[in-house]
Amino acid sequence: MIRHAEASAILAATPAQVFAHLDDQRRLAEHMGRFSAMMGGGRMTYEFDTANGQAVGSHIRMEGKAFGLTMSVEETVAVRDPPRRKVWRTLGAPNLIVIGDYEMGFELTTTDGGAALRVWIDYAPSPRGPGRLVPWLGAIYAHWCVGRMVADGIQKFGEKRMR
Repeated sequence: MIRHAEASAILAATPAQVFAHLDDQRRLAEHMGRFSAMMGGGRMTYEFDTANGQAVGSHIRMEGKAFGLTMSVEETVAVRDPPRRKVWRTLGAPNLIVIGDYEMGFELTTTDGGAALRVWIDYAPSPRGPGRLVPWLGAIYAHWCVGRMVADGIQKFGEKRMR
């Protein structure tokens, strides 16, 4: 059973500007690299291949701790279509706490004087651990994650107010 979460905003920038900003996987996942309550006081670190997550087939490895539990996941970039779309997904069996395998991405479209940004994640419930026992933890985490990515875009470019 696949679950879905997404967040969106209209940013005061062009799709090319937003894509260039979000195409940096370090910046995009910055919210997981900082110690936070949502990470149970833990954080993730990243390893990138030579393409730095900016080419189809590029690999990204994350590992760290949350709530005192060790986590790790490998991702690959599946789609990269500047300035419109980027998609990445897990490889193998991720060792995560509240979600299982996932595919995640962002889409950009031109709007009147700005860029419409939509960040989404499609994920499987966690097959083990706290996420299996309390499945709604996965939904909370997924919404937080896509919301943080959109908030990063808003912080960088500002949100365009619709009249």
